[in-house]
Amino acid sequence: MSENKRISALYQSIYNGNPWLEVNLADTLKNVNAEQAYRKINPNLNTIWEIVNHLIQWRRNILQRMQGETIITPDHNYFVPVLDPSEAAWEQSLQTLAKTQEAWNTFFEDFDDADLTKIYVNNGHTYYEHIHGIIQHDVYHLGQIVILKKML
Repeated sequence: MSENKRISALYQSIYNGNPWLEVNLADTLKNVNAEQAYRKINPNLNTIWEIVNHLIQWRRNILQRMQGETIITPDHNYFVPVLDPSEAAWEQSLQTLAKTQEAWNTFFEDFDDADLTKIYVNNGHTYYEHIHGIIQHDVYHLGQIVILKKML
């Protein structure tokens, strides 16, 4: 199996498979409604919804980098308040998260292992580091979501 296929399988498992850490994004978010996702547990913590939107934007950011685009991360680091707390808007966020997974799956279908050593010019990190970085990023925030969900 090629390296990109192994990485793709790992990333897919974190989204909706059976990863080593025993939780995944889709199952963790499955029974969270808009009111719960929007609830501010603590003024110093992000909401589940804010974290989901942050994940969406970072997934897009890194994928665009892997496609050769130069991306500047905004000062707010993709943590922005949710303006529409409706159930329809929450469902849209969940669907957008799923679409980012589909976009990554499509990316990996044609990705060449030789490109893992390519350097992203803006920060000097390899594509390999970026791809594993976004996986680690998802897992980090998945842990936060799990804890916030338990606090609801």
